Amino acid sequence: MSETSATARRFRSGVSHVLLILVAILFLGPLVYAVSTSLKPADEVFTPTPELFGSEIRWQNYADAFTFAPFGRYFLNSLFVAVVGTLVVVVASSMSAYAFARLKFRGREQLFVLFLGTLMVPQEVLIVPMYWLMQSLGWVDSYWALILPWAFTAFGTFLLRQFFLTVPAELEEAARVDGCGPFGSFLRIMLPLARPAIAVLTVFTFISFWGSFLWPLIIVNSVEAKGTVPLGLAQFIGQQGTQWNLMMAASVLAMVPTVLLVVLLQKHLVRGLLVTGLGGR
Repeated sequence: MSETSATARRFRSGVSHVLLILVAILFLGPLVYAVSTSLKPADEVFTPTPELFGSEIRWQNYADAFTFAPFGRYFLNSLFVAVVGTLVVVVASSMSAYAFARLKFRGREQLFVLFLGTLMVPQEVLIVPMYWLMQSLGWVDSYWALILPWAFTAFGTFLLRQFFLTVPAELEEAARVDGCGPFGSFLRIMLPLARPAIAVLTVFTFISFWGSFLWPLIIVNSVEAKGTVPLGLAQFIGQQGTQWNLMMAASVLAMVPTVLLVVLLQKHLVRGLLVTGLGGR
């Protein structure tokens, strides 16, 4: 009986590994194609017989991508917008989440439900009123317009609030006995404990700012000066045709910051996905 159960476990484990390998291949396929295309000569990107490698490995494509368009400027703009936007989101979300989780005030639950309801409003619906607001403030074609409109969302507040609710109240009570007020408890107790959840929020927010295309397309007029990476990638499509090899080279470079961020925060990220309820448990 034990041999039968052991065999069944090994069979299930083998099937699980095969499925995971197939899913990994499915996700890695486009990435491998992008890298291989970025290293091909322009006239060998599309061939009757698809080939992984061209007649030569052209590392020069990566340098040409920066000279074809001011991609370095786009890269710095996106980095600035994503870093500053992520900092604003983390600060605002952590403070509002602590207020909704720990502070007692009239209408707290109703206000939180109302705030959470904004998640059901698509970004496309807010584009026009948000543009009017930016225009009235004189922020059109500015970094403020790229950062602030989407820096105060309910997702981060909900995510961190769920974590703060799991922290035992006895920790704050002990801090209050030692003379620590609500803000001190937030800084010295809650934030250090919330590092895994903050890591999750940091990664999600950074990727959201980094890959945003629709809002920068509308709010940015001087693309060469304040354009971001997604707008920069669109510059490789012109009247003379699309430079697919250079676009793929720029796309591969555009993935580097997000990959590095996930690798650096991997330990906190895995734990944060579990403790915040986003890990599928």
